Amino acid sequence: MILADSHAHLYAEEFNADRNSMMQHAINNGVKYFFLPNIDEDSIEPMLQMEKEFPGKCFPMMGLHPCSVNENINEQLALIELWLRKKHFVGVGESGLDYYWDSTFKKEQIISFEKHIRWAIEFKLPLIIHTRNSFEDTFNLVQKYICEDLKGIFHCFSGSLEEAEKIMSLKSFKMGIGGVLTFKNSGLDKVVENIPLEFLVLETDSPYLAPVPHRGKRNEPAFLEQIAFKLAQIKNIDVQTLSEITTKNTLELFNI
Repeated sequence: MILADSHAHLYAEEFNADRNSMMQHAINNGVKYFFLPNIDEDSIEPMLQMEKEFPGKCFPMMGLHPCSVNENINEQLALIELWLRKKHFVGVGESGLDYYWDSTFKKEQIISFEKHIRWAIEFKLPLIIHTRNSFEDTFNLVQKYICEDLKGIFHCFSGSLEEAEKIMSLKSFKMGIGGVLTFKNSGLDKVVENIPLEFLVLETDSPYLAPVPHRGKRNEPAFLEQIAFKLAQIKNIDVQTLSEITTKNTLELFNI
């Protein structure tokens, strides 16, 4: 079984004590590809260090997380653009809208997200979208710019079937399925029953949102196996077939 973790923050300080053994554990559990979305200026160097230490396995992206957007938005975006223009990344993100924690910088989040969408189109790279308590605004902005060169992932998808159908209507976007799928009362299992596998990729969002039976603990890519087994069970197919399809979806999207 070969798995791809389409979204993992493996440069996070939560892994500082055991990063190498964590990576080996994941590789032993079939995870061969790790896609690293950026958060802000502080995560760039540790993320690029992982690319150096695990070549051909760790693939960095460049973007500004909506929860990191602040009053220095112009300087923040200038730095992200500088990196996008001087180095190859496999994706733009993560970016998007998050109204859950704080909507103080809602206007700035929208400015940032639109900039990321335009970069994704310009560089012909997949856009990695974070959306929390903001689906309508997020979707409308993506739809506004939809074109042949705009593609990507609605990461950590845990929405309704209606939202899934809207994403599928865009044709070129996938939904990232993670640990929430294994939560007893999430309802996500009923939604993914109705989503064709061509629109799905697997992710952990490590170190967050660990799947059952690790819920509440630090998440890591080795746990992608639990998510794959759960999705295969819901889709009534063997996990080998499930892993082949979702890994193919991921590698094709990121052009690996």
